[in-house]
Amino acid sequence: MNVIEKLRERIRQKGLGNLFQAFWKRYVYFHWELLWMERDLVTPVPPHKLRPYSGLRQVTITEDNAIAFTKHFGDRVGTMAELAAEGHTGHMYLDEEGHAVGFIWGSVRNYHDRHYYGCWFPVKPGEFFEFGGEMTRAYFGTSLSVDVQVALWEAMAAQGCNKVVDVCETHNIPALKLHIRMGYHEQGRVTHVHGLFGGRWRFYRETRYQGSRLDPLRKPGRPVVSGATAGA
Repeated sequence: MNVIEKLRERIRQKGLGNLFQAFWKRYVYFHWELLWMERDLVTPVPPHKLRPYSGLRQVTITEDNAIAFTKHFGDRVGTMAELAAEGHTGHMYLDEEGHAVGFIWGSVRNYHDRHYYGCWFPVKPGEFFEFGGEMTRAYFGTSLSVDVQVALWEAMAAQGCNKVVDVCETHNIPALKLHIRMGYHEQGRVTHVHGLFGGRWRFYRETRYQGSRLDPLRKPGRPVVSGATAGA
């Protein structure tokens, strides 16, 4: 299939308008909104109906064992080693063959995300910044998404933290719903990432908002978990 045929097929599948929009966001300009959320480390996680899993073991990520990411996250091996060398706390979950199938990170100091967003995320005393949580598709919809966070909260509480803070892209609906399920509270602030020409130039700003941007995603009758301290 030549270039013209491929272009025609993509237009047929997505429509000319959607194709132009995707091109614009990728090569000209994009705008991400990162919603700030927080949670205490002691309030129990609400009940869930996620699928169970088995056969995994948790390991602290180090410079030496980051090679375990090769099979499923091959482009991240160097990044994982760098984060470990910088002293951040990282957990990975290994299958029976020793391959990492999931991971998550926490930082007790201001975190510069030079690998993706390109901006600084400030961390206050007593907090830690949670980032980088990911797992392979085989574990989507399982309780691993809960367990990786709870285990990290426990590890960071042992380091003297009492609150977790993180950001979530507003267009990532599954991740936002996970935050609701885990009992996070909105801080009422958004970090905006503006990118030009494929992200070569980036600009950042922060705005505030009133009310909730998560309420439209809540299931009817789902209670709001109390216990986290609201505020920026």
